[in-house]
Amino acid sequence: MAEREYLQHAFEPVWNKESRALILGTFPSVKSRQNNFYYGHPKNRFWRVISNITGSPLPETIEQKKEMLLHKHIAVWDVIASCSITGSSDSSIKDVVPNDLTKILAKGNITNIYANGTKAYELYMKYTYKNTGIDIIKLPSTSPANAVYTIDRLVQEWKVITGI
Repeated sequence: MAEREYLQHAFEPVWNKESRALILGTFPSVKSRQNNFYYGHPKNRFWRVISNITGSPLPETIEQKKEMLLHKHIAVWDVIASCSITGSSDSSIKDVVPNDLTKILAKGNITNIYANGTKAYELYMKYTYKNTGIDIIKLPSTSPANAVYTIDRLVQEWKVITGI
């Protein structure tokens, strides 16, 4: 079994001043840390869902992913700036230091914040809500661990993002 490691979030949020929706995950998975970008595990359905709900071609490169998000006014970041974690296991997260979301919220036009899964929602409510005062909308996780949700069901739930 993997050892618990104390890690720092290694990459910046994707956003610009036109971003209106902010999607928050928990902390980058092992694959995402290796790829140095969000939702890097090939079985994570995040990019398929965002592509589908925005009517965009499925991006393959990091640059294409950033371009799609920014073109559709979507920002992506994680709740956690640093933590102790075993592998990619959200349930193992301890010693949380949250990201300072005011970096985006004060300078951008975010109108809605969405949690990619229950753990992101719980972490936001525990560590961040008191600082932002902005409610967060919990969406089902796009992680392959959330096998009860098919891609079609995820797309149905996530369509709320395009209604801003």
